[in-house]
Parts: sequence; structure tokens; C-alpha cells
Amino acid sequence: MDLPIDHFRLLGVSPSSDAQAILRKLQSRCDHPPDQGFTHEVLQQRQVLLQRSADLLTDQERREEYEAALLQLSETHPDGTVGLDLASSSEVAGLILLWEARASHEAFQLARQGLQPPQAPALGSGREADLTLLAALACCDAAAEDRELRRYEVAAGLLQEGIELQQRMGKLPDQQAKLEQALQALHPYRVLDLLSRDLSDQQAHLRGLALLNQLVSERGGLEGEAADAGTAQLAQSDFETFFQQIRRFLTVQEQIDLFGSWYEQGSEEAGCLVVFALTAAGFTRRKPELLEQAREQLVLLKTPDLDPMPLHGCIDLLLGDVAEAALRFGSLRDPDLKDWFADHPGDELAAQCDYCRVWLERDVLPGYRDVEPAGVDLDAWFADRDVQAYVDRLDRQAARQEESPTGSGMPDWLPLLDRPVSEFPEEDSVPAGEPESVTPAWTRQLPLGTMSRIAGAVVAALVIALVVQALMRQRTSSPRSEPTPIPVMPAEPQAEPSAPQATLKPEKGTVSALQPLTADQPTDDQLQALVQAWLDGKASALAGSGDPARDLASIARERLVERVRAEQAADAAAGRSKLIEASVTAVGPVNRAPQRIAVGAQVAYADKTLGGDGQVLEQTEPRTLSLTYVFGRDGKEWKLHDYIPGR
Repeated sequence: MDLPIDHFRLLGVSPSSDAQAILRKLQSRCDHPPDQGFTHEVLQQRQVLLQRSADLLTDQERREEYEAALLQLSETHPDGTVGLDLASSSEVAGLILLWEARASHEAFQLARQGLQPPQAPALGSGREADLTLLAALACCDAAAEDRELRRYEVAAGLLQEGIELQQRMGKLPDQQAKLEQALQALHPYRVLDLLSRDLSDQQAHLRGLALLNQLVSERGGLEGEAADAGTAQLAQSDFETFFQQIRRFLTVQEQIDLFGSWYEQGSEEAGCLVVFALTAAGFTRRKPELLEQAREQLVLLKTPDLDPMPLHGCIDLLLGDVAEAALRFGSLRDPDLKDWFADHPGDELAAQCDYCRVWLERDVLPGYRDVEPAGVDLDAWFADRDVQAYVDRLDRQAARQEESPTGSGMPDWLPLLDRPVSEFPEEDSVPAGEPESVTPAWTRQLPLGTMSRIAGAVVAALVIALVVQALMRQRTSSPRSEPTPIPVMPAEPQAEPSAPQATLKPEKGTVSALQPLTADQPTDDQLQALVQAWLDGKASALAGSGDPARDLASIARERLVERVRAEQAADAAAGRSKLIEASVTAVGPVNRAPQRIAVGAQVAYADKTLGGDGQVLEQTEPRTLSLTYVFGRDGKEWKLHDYIPGR
């Protein structure tokens, strides 16, 4: 065979070495043969080849002729490789010397060829054993060289060839296991190699995605719960560093798909990354529906070490839900973050916007191939036409819930809201006979016939309550001319007899005046009185006697007052009125700040809607509702800013 090596490399000496240095090297090589398990015969042949090279290089005349021949070959064949002719009996020994000379790639390929027909050795022969062992050793070293040069996929290809060869030979299970371990350890580097290539190499990119998915699945998710410390390619800390490095080679959509599949397989960290990827995609593409998906995903996460409130707050803010965002930011766990908000020079909303901007730039947008993390512009976000349309649609849905036909403003308990959002028209449609200028959003969206059908299931309970109350008070007046207020009966027996019960509302036009609340730190009783005054004023207005501007101006912000006024006008235009019984039975603090207070309240509630002829159109049976009331300080006065179902 033609061995691609010269005498200097075969012996391991420099072309400038003298005879004494060559002899010393010969002695060293003969005294230290490879000890990996080659046969005695091939090691003897190896020693003969070393001795032959040393004899030539120590003979001055022969050495000069050889060096002249090397020089001539380099001039006539500058790209050629010098070789040595070997007899077939010395082939394996020559390949061992080639491998020792760090020509591992050539040694592996030649050994592999020697094991295949028509050169395949006899089964069970020493030549077969030596070639099989040499192929495994040369393959492992060649792959290590490629790995050092960061040719990870080339190294993986060599290892796969070596494993297949060892499987076919079936002689060296220990060597096959070493090759498999080397291939497994190469897995993360292959992912990095394939994903970092130009996107024009689509096949390589898809292969990298598949390998990444396989790697994470084998580890049991991003947490590495299934990774064995003895067999894992990377320790968890190293894997996290590796993962951050490769994320920038993935598009945001690729990350959404990958993280979503890993979350479905049980990785909670992947669920967090889904939230970030959806937020990044939604913000950069101006698709708020993706932020809505991120918010829904965030609710599903079960990560006790993660405080979801800042994330919830930022997403709520981007979706235009300022009141809900304020509640989220008011429920922070991190004391340092609380101090940051308290020390912010601007108002509460300005602090939230600044935090959201930094959150997007630092935590959300970096780490994607197709997303630019710099230059977050919240003004441009809210000025976008698609964003405005989506936020308006959310507002209309919220308005339909808050301004439900019962007049309670408590949407979570009304049968109407069992209907999916898809059943409601996106554009307002005004029923005949209802002026658009005074018709609130929910009445423009829903025909009165629909609202009448909703009330049928709960009529009997309130009729009975009305009769009992009439008998107790021995009232003789007709409910057609002056409706009798309905006492709120608890839906279930109270656990403690001393628990406060709902009280009767004042008669028409007798809403008691409430002095503006100006205390720096209002007590729970003062806040409860403010909530009760709001409920009384709203009930009086919807009964057709009260004036929202007069009764509610010192209690609630203008936006809420206008909402009640619009509902009152809509009822008047439709020839109906509402009798509402709502009494605050308990309040408890949720969050307190110098300019904002949120309290949770239990409200005993019942209502009915009457037509122009005094007939009951709809009614809600007595029940206890849980709500959160948000108060803000307008100048020196505390006023109701918003109310939200739930606590």
C-alpha cells in the first residue's frame, strides 16, 4: 500500500535532526509501543518499519538522495503528498505509525477500507482485530481534532461512521461505548454549530432545531430533571449558559413553538419563556392578541419562586388595562422593587410605564434572531391602529360585563356572560327606538329580548322575597306606583350570627349626603362608608329618582359617574327601571399606598328590572359578591377609581 507519510514523520523527528538524535528517537519509540491491545505480531512489524526509517536517515548518502527526491517532488507536485510504499504484510503496522503521527483522519479511513471487501481480512484473524481496534482509536482522535477546530458536525459524522463500523464488527464493545459517549458529549456543540449557520442553509438549521428538541427532551426539560450526573452532556449551570448562547440564533416564532412543546411535556421554565416569547412577538409585530395569549399562559404557570405580579402588571399595561395593572404592581413581593416604585419621581402610571419599558428592553426582547431589543417606544405601541382597535374591543367587552342588564356592574356572576365572546358583534348596533347618544355599550350590543330571556330562571326567588317583605311591613301601596325596596337575604346561612346583614335602602330621593373623604390614611370604616355611598347613589339613580351628578360627584371619578348616567338614560329611553339592594357587609385591605388604596369587599346583593307597567322583566336572587374597590386621591379627596370582580 501507499502510506501517506515520509520517513521523518513516521519516525517522529525533524528534518534537521542529526544521526544521534534519530537513534535516540528510535530507541524511545521501540521501548514505548502502543498499549491499547494490538497483537504482538503487528507491534513487531511496527518496530521493523521504524528501524528501516532510522537506517535510511542515519546513512548520510542515502539521506541526501532522499531529501533531494522530496525537494523535487515538492517542486513538481506542490499540492501532492509524499508517500511510502509498504508491502501488504506491513499494512497494519504502517497504519498504526500513521495514527501515531497524528494523521488520525487518514488512519481511520484507510483502516475502514481495509475492513471492507475485497480487502476484508479473515474472520477471527489478528489482522481483523488490529484493524478494528485501530479504526476505533483513530476515529476517536480524529473527532477530537475536529472538535478542537469547532467542526462539530464533521466530528459527529466521523463518530457515527465509527460506531456503525464497530457495530458491524461486533468485537470491541468498550471501544464502541467510548465512541457513543464522545458523540453524546458532542450533542450541544452540534446544535450550536448547525443553528449558528446562515439561514440560507435551511437544512442545517432544521437539523439543529431537531437536535435541540432532542437534547432538551432527554434532559427532562430545561430544568434537567431527567439528566443523570454521570451521563449528562453538560452540568445544569453549563447548560443554562449554552442555552442563552443559542437562543439568539432562533427566531421568536421558533422559540414560541419549542417552548410551548417543552411546557406541554412538563417544563415550567419553558412555560415562563413562552410568556416572554409571546410578549416579544406581540410587541414587535404590533399584535396585542399575542400579549393576551401571554397573559393567559402566565395564569397557568406554577412557579413558587417567581413573582408573577410585575409580569402581569406589564402585560396588563400594554393591553390598556391600567386599573388591573395598578393592582398587580400594588401586590409586589420584592421589597426593593416596592421601594423603587415608592421613590419614583413621577406619578404611579409614569413609574409603571418606566418599569415596563425597562422590562421589555432588558428581559423580553433580547435573545431572538429576528427581534431588535433596543428602542422600546410605548407611545408608538399605543398609537398603532391595530393596537388601538384591539384595546377598544377589550374595553367594549369589559363594558358589556360592567354594565350588565342587572345594573350591578359585577360581571362574573351573571348568566349573560356565559356566552362566548365570539357571539358578540365587534361593531356597535343600535336597536330601534334607543338613541345612540345615550345608549351604553352593553345595550347597543345586546337586544332587549335576549336580556329578558336571561331573567326567567331567577324570578321566583325574588317574588317570594318581595311578598314576605310586604307582609312584614304591612305596606298597602302599589308596587306599580312606588316599588318597595327588597331586603337582601343571604344565599346561605351565615356561620356567625353576629355577621352584619344587608340593610334596606333609603326611600326614593333620600340618598344621604356624604362628606368628602380627605383623611391621609382613611380607616376601613371610612372606606366602607364610601363604597356604601357609591352603591346607594347608583341604586337611587337606576331606580329613576337620583341624580348621579349630585349624589356621586364627591364619591367617584367622572368616568364612573358618566357610566351610571348613561345607564340611567338608557333605562329611561327603554321605559324601564331597576331596584337594587346592595349592602357592604365587610371590607379588608388589599394594598395601601400614599395615593392609592385597594380594599376587598363582601357585598350582599339582589336586584330586579321593572318595565314601564311595573312588571318584573329580570331579577337576580340574593347573593354575596366579592369585589375589589380601588380608590385614588384626587387632590385632597379620596374617590372611587374602579371596581373589579374578585379579591
